[in-house]
Amino acid sequence: MTHVLLLRLAGPLQSWGMTSRFAARRDSHSRPTKSAVIGMCAAALGLPRTTDLDETDSSVEGMERKRPTPLGRLAGTVFGVRADHPGVPVRDYHTVGAGSYPLRPRDLITDHRRAAAVSASLDAATGNQFGHHTLARWYGAPKKIAADPHSGVLVSGELRRSGLITERWYLADATFLVGLQHADEDFLRTVARALEHPQRLLWLGRKSCPPSGTLVLGTVPGDLGTAFRTHRLLPGPDTADPARKPWAWLQVPPSERGATPVPDQPMSFDSLQPQHTTRWEVRRRITIAPNSADWKDIIL
Repeated sequence: MTHVLLLRLAGPLQSWGMTSRFAARRDSHSRPTKSAVIGMCAAALGLPRTTDLDETDSSVEGMERKRPTPLGRLAGTVFGVRADHPGVPVRDYHTVGAGSYPLRPRDLITDHRRAAAVSASLDAATGNQFGHHTLARWYGAPKKIAADPHSGVLVSGELRRSGLITERWYLADATFLVGLQHADEDFLRTVARALEHPQRLLWLGRKSCPPSGTLVLGTVPGDLGTAFRTHRLLPGPDTADPARKPWAWLQVPPSERGATPVPDQPMSFDSLQPQHTTRWEVRRRITIAPNSADWKDIIL
């Protein structure tokens, strides 16, 4: 028998990127992605970004076999999302960088290139002159990030750079019911406790989008479809018709009729080389049962 961990993802702004990374246009999917939700759960558990999906089990003498790590078990859950309040797309015209700013001690310590470029000015300075040394066009948005071969610090590959103008998209006033289906109810409860007492900060896709109100709604027996049909619409900023049939997206096997591919199955959250693969899902209208369970003690 399977169980479903239900989550309420709501906030003033959400942003679920699918394709753009360090690009001039930062998109947002119309709903939460599996990669983002699994990443949020992994952050709550305090898992390092370098955690693999599997680890070697050498408990049996002379035998080695692979077993899933907590991240692997999270990635192995069946994912579903119901759009109780889809929200409104919002476009943000955003600028980063440009202008001239004094060098900080950190700039000289972590980037030997800046230290070399300003060394003559530093050597000629007398008295307390720090804070008055600048480098023309060395401040701006990093467009090519790589590890410095000398210090290992992540720096920009472009020394001289100008401001970066970006277009960023968000969902405003959206509320989603997300389900993670797994056979181990104890594991889902462990994830739920971690989300209520996270070891790291949580956000809805981007760091500027923290979740608001109640996040964990508990675990229920059954599958995603049953969970979505037997629970009423979540309260939201609008006064939606309680009899409305919301859209839901359910993860299914590739052979399922009408299944479409989605490139958000997480493989690695390594900050230098994040990896995703394809999963499959179907979109369905959800008819909520007349005797469906109501929500209690939800903080908006």
